[in-house]
Formats: sequence, structure tokens, C-alpha cells
Amino acid sequence: MKRRVSEIAEAVGARVVGDANVEVGGVSSIAAASPGEIVFLEGEKGLAAALQSGASAVIAGNFAETTKTSKVLLIVPHPRLAFARAAELLRDPAARKPGVHSSAAVHESASLGEHVSIGAHASVESGVHIGKRSWIGANCVIGTRVEVGEDCHIYPNVTIYSGTKLGNRVIVHAGAVLGSDGFGYVRDEASGRYEKFPQTGKLEIEDEVEIGANATIDRGALELTRIGRGTKIDNLVHIGHNCLIGEKVIIAAQAGFSGSIVIENNVIIGGQVGVGEHARIQEGVMLGGQAGVLPKKVLRGKGVAFWGTPAKPLREYLKQLAALARLGKNE
Repeated sequence: MKRRVSEIAEAVGARVVGDANVEVGGVSSIAAASPGEIVFLEGEKGLAAALQSGASAVIAGNFAETTKTSKVLLIVPHPRLAFARAAELLRDPAARKPGVHSSAAVHESASLGEHVSIGAHASVESGVHIGKRSWIGANCVIGTRVEVGEDCHIYPNVTIYSGTKLGNRVIVHAGAVLGSDGFGYVRDEASGRYEKFPQTGKLEIEDEVEIGANATIDRGALELTRIGRGTKIDNLVHIGHNCLIGEKVIIAAQAGFSGSIVIENNVIIGGQVGVGEHARIQEGVMLGGQAGVLPKKVLRGKGVAFWGTPAKPLREYLKQLAALARLGKNE
């Protein structure tokens, strides 16, 4: 979708140097840019390459403001953030046409808001509500009484179990499963048989959450699993039942969470991290890749990085590694 540079500058809070009436229709890297596209750079090192590229406009910091060039410059304090916002502004709204595909099955009791799109072979069951401008991809299954907010993007082959609630502007990538039963069993000591513990709770996904491909999030056993506003979950992440994930949490790929874990706001969790049941990660903690948190453990310290298994503050972990290295040399 083409827009004038002046429109983009207003939306991202940039100052324009050059012709503000130039139109751009997409974003690109500097190396692959073509006319009609916009690029960004965060430091002077790439300025020459950006100005020699095929791009029509460049988002850059104050260092570029006095540069002599025929290209249009958009000057902002945080070029990467402005570029992300520009990309969203230029996204084609017609990529998904409103309406229900002829092969989709939508129950007569389902409620669809204005401009909703339902893809091929999708199944929308009874009592479902889907908000305005949301779209459901091909082969998705939306279970009974599911609530999907406005402006949500549900990619193909997603399964959302009954009773799950999604807020507004939620993105769920292909193959994700939301609201499945948690891994809960009771052992009969007499027979050795494992019997299923009830998994009748709910799953709530708050506004502006993004969930990666093939991620799985279990419903609560008897209560609630909740993913807080603005949290971003990478591919292949598993979140067990009764977990309470705070706002603006970042979880990288292949991390796994047992049941009844509390993760407070603004936590950053690296790839392949494992967290045991009933653990608590307090606000602002950072967990490095492959760290392991023991059950019932509490990690605290805003801005403190933890690493290793069991997870320890980074400085302590590095001291232990150094000590082990010295022991190895002494053998």
C-alpha cells in the first residue's frame, strides 16, 4: 500500500529532510532495496550503502540530518522502531478479503464481526465470537464458545480449544494449539494406573500477544492460564496449565514451562530454557539460553541475568565455570 513520506513521518514521529511527497509502498533491507521502498540504519557505518541503494527513502538517526543526498531522509531517535512502525503502516490491508470461504464450516450460532475473514476448510463451532477485522486461516479449528477479539490474525492450521479467550490484535502463527488439556494425572497406588486429573479451567490471551508457530499453551486445570498483554512467544514454546505469564514478557524458541509457574512483567527468557512447576520469575529478570529453573524456586532481581542449571546470577555462574576450568587444568 503506497503512502507519501509525509504520512509515514507523521505516524512514526520523524522529521523529513527532502521531498515529503515521495511515495513508498514497502520496506526492505539496504542490500535488496528497490525504488519505492524504505530502509533504515542505526549508525553512520551503513550510511553510504543506504544512500547508494535503490531505496527511495531512508530512516536514520540525527547523524544523517546534514548529509547531502537526493534521497528522502526520515530523522528519528530510534530508527529500528520507526522502521517497524512504517512497515505496519505500509502493510496491505486487502491481503485478506472479508467473508467466509465456501468450504468453511461456521455454526449458525457463531457471531462474526464486520470485515471478518474465514479461510478454506476452517471450522468455527457453536457460540464462537470473532471480533471486527479478524481473520481465521485455512484449516483452523475454533472450538465452542471461543472468543477472538478485534484485528486478530490466526494463521492456518491453528487449533483453539473450547472456552479460550483472545483479546484484540493477537497474532497466532501456524500450527499453534491453544487451550489443550494440561499434563495432570493422579496415580492409583493399588493398581499403578495413572488417572486423568480434571482439566476444566480456562485460557486467556490478552491484547497484543504474538504466539509463534507450533507453540502449545494449556488451559488451567481447575482455574486459569493467562498470557499478559504485549507478551511475545516464539516458535515451539510449551506453557503448561495454570501458568500466569505477565505483560511484555519475551520467550524465545523451545522454552518449556511446567504447571503453576508465575512469570512477572518484563521478563526475558532465552531459547531452550526449562522452568519447573510452581517456580516464580520476578519482574525484569533475564534468563539465558538453556538455563534451568528448579521447581518452587524464586528468581528475583530486576535487570539481573541468570544462567546455567540450576540457574544462578550470571557473575556467580561464570565464576563457577572458571573454577571448573582451573580444576581441569590441575588434573
